[in-house]
Amino acid sequence: MTPNPGLRLVKRDASGVDLAFRSDVLLGLAQIQKAVPARWFYDDAGSQLFEDITQLTEYYPTRAEAEILQGRSGEIADLIGPGRAVVEFGSGSSVKTPLLLSAISPSAYVPLDIAGDFLRASSAELAAKFPGLPVYPVEADFMRRVELPSEVADLPKLGFFPGSTIGNMIARTATDLLRSMRETLGTGALLLIGMDLVKDEDVLIAAYDDAAGVTAAFNLNLLTRINRELGGDIPIAAFRHEARWNDTFARIEMHLVAQSDIAFTVSGEQFAMSAGTSIHTENSHKFTRRSGQTLLAAGGWEPRARWADSAGQFLLVLAEACPPRSAP
Repeated sequence: MTPNPGLRLVKRDASGVDLAFRSDVLLGLAQIQKAVPARWFYDDAGSQLFEDITQLTEYYPTRAEAEILQGRSGEIADLIGPGRAVVEFGSGSSVKTPLLLSAISPSAYVPLDIAGDFLRASSAELAAKFPGLPVYPVEADFMRRVELPSEVADLPKLGFFPGSTIGNMIARTATDLLRSMRETLGTGALLLIGMDLVKDEDVLIAAYDDAAGVTAAFNLNLLTRINRELGGDIPIAAFRHEARWNDTFARIEMHLVAQSDIAFTVSGEQFAMSAGTSIHTENSHKFTRRSGQTLLAAGGWEPRARWADSAGQFLLVLAEACPPRSAP
């Protein structure tokens, strides 16, 4: 079935600039520890680079999650049941999303993403693989509540948030996102969410600083996007990619480190950095079973089942949006 052209909910100015992107970049670059939220990695080039990352030998999460979806498909399907509208928070992976859709006999597929062209291309690819499945792409910032297409309003829903993307956010932001997902999907909805587990530091560093330099290109592409979309003149060659393990917060951090003293402008505003300082571009928090459950509970979700891969590196959790309550 040909996908619906989709809804566009991203706010832009008269020149086409994403207002939230500009606000986040200017605010982040003005901080002492400069930072840009990881969600802005995903323009079309960034989305494709991330797909390339998922194929790397060092990057285990995609293989681990696909192993769970394949090996536990029967159990997952029994618990979810047929006929749900699958709402995926982020463009569908060519590997994981078909595995889920094949297992559960959904009634519709609604991918949400802020990278419009990539969203529509991936939606068309999924629609070609599942010709009888209605596909309704929505170009939107899923960090906030999203109004879903009217065609799925009355259908039972399954949220799908693979890849441990929830780990990209600090606890407060992750909790807010889980709450907004609950508002988007409604009470009684289910959520299938990936969570990467704490493991050996060397394994983690390699996954975020691969030998081929694909992750470095992904990180540096953020500067290319800023220059292109926000009229920046950031000297990209003056930065290098760096992945760090922060044990205090149980997370991998990605930084763009200035190799010399530099000055640049973005959207007419001036910024300066000294050699050795960085732009903090991503956190990737790692979870234990207990910390993952606590986070889900804070966001209004109650775990119903958990599955780990054979190496014990990754966790897939099925949770339910339960009615809010003020006491135990």
